[in-house]
Amino acid sequence: LLARAATPPEPVPAPELGPGPGPADPPLPAQSPDALFAAGAEAYARGDWPAVVLQMERALRARAAVRSRLVRCRLRCANATAGPAEGAEPQPEPVLRDLLFFRGLLRRAACLRGCGPAAPSRYRLGDELDREFSKRSPYNYLQVAYFRMNRPAQAAAAAHTFFVANPGHQEMRQNLEYYQAMAGVREDDFTDLEAKPHLTEFRLGVRFYTDEQPAAAILHLEKALEEYFVADTECRALCEGPYDYEGYNYLEYNADLFQAITDHYMQVLSCKQGCVTELASQPGREKPLEDFLPSHFNYLQFAYYNNGNYEKAIECTKTYLLFFPNDEVMNQNLAYYTAVLGENLAGPIQPREEIQAYRQRSLMEKELLFFSYDVFGIPFVDPDTWTPEEVIPKRLREKQKVERETAARISEEIGNLMKEIETLVEEKAKESADMSKFIREGGPLVYEGASVTMNSKTLNGSQRVVVDGVLSAEECRELQRLTNAAASAGDGYRGKTSPHTPSETFYGVTVLKALKLGQEGKVPLQSAYLYYNVTEKVRHMMESYFRLEVPLHFSYSHLVCRTAIDEKQEGRSDNSHEVHVDNCILNAEALVCVKEPPAYTFRDYSAILYLNGDFEGGAFYFTELDAKTETAEVQPQCGRAVGFSSGSENPHGVKAVTKGQRCAIALWFTLDPRHSERERVQADDLVKMLFGAEEGDLLQETETEQEPPAAVAVGKDEL
Repeated sequence: LLARAATPPEPVPAPELGPGPGPADPPLPAQSPDALFAAGAEAYARGDWPAVVLQMERALRARAAVRSRLVRCRLRCANATAGPAEGAEPQPEPVLRDLLFFRGLLRRAACLRGCGPAAPSRYRLGDELDREFSKRSPYNYLQVAYFRMNRPAQAAAAAHTFFVANPGHQEMRQNLEYYQAMAGVREDDFTDLEAKPHLTEFRLGVRFYTDEQPAAAILHLEKALEEYFVADTECRALCEGPYDYEGYNYLEYNADLFQAITDHYMQVLSCKQGCVTELASQPGREKPLEDFLPSHFNYLQFAYYNNGNYEKAIECTKTYLLFFPNDEVMNQNLAYYTAVLGENLAGPIQPREEIQAYRQRSLMEKELLFFSYDVFGIPFVDPDTWTPEEVIPKRLREKQKVERETAARISEEIGNLMKEIETLVEEKAKESADMSKFIREGGPLVYEGASVTMNSKTLNGSQRVVVDGVLSAEECRELQRLTNAAASAGDGYRGKTSPHTPSETFYGVTVLKALKLGQEGKVPLQSAYLYYNVTEKVRHMMESYFRLEVPLHFSYSHLVCRTAIDEKQEGRSDNSHEVHVDNCILNAEALVCVKEPPAYTFRDYSAILYLNGDFEGGAFYFTELDAKTETAEVQPQCGRAVGFSSGSENPHGVKAVTKGQRCAIALWFTLDPRHSERERVQADDLVKMLFGAEEGDLLQETETEQEPPAAVAVGKDEL
């Protein structure tokens, strides 16, 4: 038999008389969320952007209102029909117990009938549409509609909200880069409109804790706990829905009365336990925050200590120990706080009552769920790491132990086999890659005067080349003058004048901006046109030298100058740009490069064309994956270009510019036309308009017009 325990009170609003919804409940929307979402999608298809905004925003509000009303009503019914606590009244005769139990159920069911609308099916979202809301799909529609209506700030907020939950969505990532570069969009416009309050407060608390601001940390962590229990109450109430017949044939399901009650109730309890995971999950992250609720008290106990409040520090420490009673560090902290405060004052301090009730309720639920797992075979996966072993039935513990050992053995055998296969594949791939790279390199440069001065072999790597003679001395001077006339401080870096090092200033200008300034007469138009043609020249040289079978597309182009700040050079030890890789996140300590956002994973080739060499420092260099072992160094000079593949085979950096100004054109290319730079398409159109196709030295063929907003990359990883 199960051990008996008093059921702790749920944190619910005060009960009100009478069943069904009360006056505090929000009214039901006139139209259901699914109908509004469908209307918004139809408006999108016909290009009616104001209607898209109207219907999608209504759909979001309608879904929130339906859920809020349901939660409030279920909680009110739970309170209004709650029976007396066990032991509060004399126990009824055995023949009456079942009747009294079902009387309570009937009263609660009668109350719950008033929670929904007259036609509840209108407000019951299908699984597929519910997933669309969970993935924040309405914000995908909204960001395009706002953009089309010339409301970039709202478009940025909608795009950011969608991207938070879908970080692998490359098109939205490019759209965000585009919005970042738009006039009228501020940094605080990129806000998550669906942020969970408890997670927001928790992150703020942890940030202040890390910044050693204990008072602010306490404020936000306590608020996070308050919001956590609000969210927990809502999550648990939403679990009390209809039975999910997944795994059963509805027509063949023939459980008797008590088995049917058990099946449904265990499903509800399992869902309520799952709220632990739901509340600890961050949008777009695969894994939830481990031990999320207990971790609040870990932070709080030390924050209160740093704030000089030993009573609260002891309270939070004892609360944490409810979950992990054998935690050595926390027990040491408790002993220290007790010694400072004194046993007579520290002893009476108890763990927080609401957490004691939470833990007692959770353990009782786990006990029921594990019992049903053991006896009826109803699966249950415990979301917590702090559950005491004695809660799990002995037979189930032994079964789980055998299953874990078997799974570990199988996993180890599969892992060993996979390693052997990977080793063989890597050896073959390395042999093939090494051969193909050297065979494929070395194509003609296609332009007279340009010559290869260093190749992959002399640069001690692969997919690397240094070409001299790309520009004449006069062309270098003209482009350098263009930079000083057209470039703006921190261009591509939200106006940060020293984005990479405080010892240098950074100025830049894109191709499109230069052409527009030329069109307006603010810089020589021919100089801007030279800039455009030179980037095309480098692109064709890269395609030809590396013998690419498909064309390269511009991902980003930037004419930049780095200038040493004289008074900040003494004792300087940093680089102009630290070692990095252009299409993945370099972890030098682990010797790996992770190809995932926020890295520009779509970049395939990179190049830099130098305009001058009359400065000190500023050498470009390649390294191994450790970011320390230098494999080759290239000294900038007028007309010299460095080209290389953008992957983990080519970590690179720029040494400190200690005197003077270093100017260059940085270029990134992609083989995927979906990630081509929108600004480049606009620049192509502007060149055709200004000069005509017959005058274009290196005009590329017109590409298919892309739907805005599209990829306008903000300059990162300048070489």
